Amino acid sequence: MTTPDQPVVDLDGVRFRWPGQTSDTVAVDKLQIHASEHLFVRGASGSGKTTLLNLLAGIHTPTAGTIELLGTDLATLSSSRRDQFRADHLGVVFQQFNLLPYLTTLQNVALACAFSRRKTERATASAEVTATVHRLLSALNLAPELHSAPVAELSVGQQQRVAVARALIGSPEILIADEPTSALDADNRDRFLDLLFAEVEAHGCTLIFVSHDAALASRFGRSIELSEAPSVRPTAP
Repeated sequence: MTTPDQPVVDLDGVRFRWPGQTSDTVAVDKLQIHASEHLFVRGASGSGKTTLLNLLAGIHTPTAGTIELLGTDLATLSSSRRDQFRADHLGVVFQQFNLLPYLTTLQNVALACAFSRRKTERATASAEVTATVHRLLSALNLAPELHSAPVAELSVGQQQRVAVARALIGSPEILIADEPTSALDADNRDRFLDLLFAEVEAHGCTLIFVSHDAALASRFGRSIELSEAPSVRPTAP
């Protein structure tokens, strides 16, 4: 784990290249993200945004360089230990949400705790898991009668909030969001971001938010850009 002055995410000389390719899909010379920071990552299609997130989540390992999360070098962990590290310390909001249509809203959110004793302990610090799920869903403005509904019956915007609740339960140190507003109009997008920021701040999460929409950058404390010839450079918020 990190000390207060250490970054929670530290990338140094990171390169990722798919087998058989002659150029890097992701190239990050240096990137540090500190606790409770809200970072916006922008890039056009094909710039390596999702690949970068998969590297941060330990799904891929870099071709070169190091990725440290919470003081742990992910490359030193076995595949199964990386999976457990991700389950214990990260929350992920996928672009397509990846909810299980045959489960209820409540069951989809609680599922994150089934893979992590750490998240279960943190989720039950003040109440049972079910009560914590209800509180999270209500905080995200999902009506109580929808908590027990099959998630497949919810609208896109409602499913989006379920995906955020699932990512937040157990108070992960890092939350990664992959294009979560891509299906929303401007008004709903802004309302969603207000809810997301409020919950992330309440849980003390570090937020890494990826999108192609440059208009969102002003909502974040810091932003970086992935160009089509992948590189990372700081940009003003």
